[in-house]
Amino acid sequence: MKKLPWSVPLAVVYAGGVQFGAHALERLGPQARDRVLRRCSTNVDNLDAGHWETLLSSAFTVEEPMPLPYALLLVAVLGYAEYAYGAWWTAAVFLFGHAAATLLVYGALRRGADRETRRALDVGTSYGFNAVLGALTSALPRGPVRAAARAGLLALAARPALRRGRTFTDVGHLVALGIGIGLSLAVECRSGTNQQKIGLNRPETGAAR
Repeated sequence: MKKLPWSVPLAVVYAGGVQFGAHALERLGPQARDRVLRRCSTNVDNLDAGHWETLLSSAFTVEEPMPLPYALLLVAVLGYAEYAYGAWWTAAVFLFGHAAATLLVYGALRRGADRETRRALDVGTSYGFNAVLGALTSALPRGPVRAAARAGLLALAARPALRRGRTFTDVGHLVALGIGIGLSLAVECRSGTNQQKIGLNRPETGAAR
């Protein structure tokens, strides 16, 4: 089934909803805003307490409105993924990458993290964004271009994760990107065929929402 010409891309709906929620949070008092953010955060204390719903709520919550360049980049990456592979594929990769990276970081932090880190705010779209970006490398031409793109993205993500003043979110971005690239490699190995290249005809299957 083809996507209706007047339908709104899921990427726009998602980014717009996150941005609207951020502006709504700004209208709350500081204490109320802090309570909402901490309730949605995937920090160590929340996950240790069994608040697994934060694996979803944190992906729809940001501490402040997204800067316009990042918001446009988010829409561009998710929008192309939706165009090329469909809304369900994009949502699945985004949420899986977000949750998996969060849990891996949580597993690394839960034993040795200090009190401040255990209670830190951990919300946002960046883990899912990096996962989709990594998975989209399979849309590039097979060979040197695809390999160079993957190596370049990993190098860019590794730089902040390796610096002395790194945060756990820097590591999380690298992990999420690696998960996305790993998913694309797994699909390639299983299919044994070239994935579509950017700019070529998109498959009609899987495009419906």
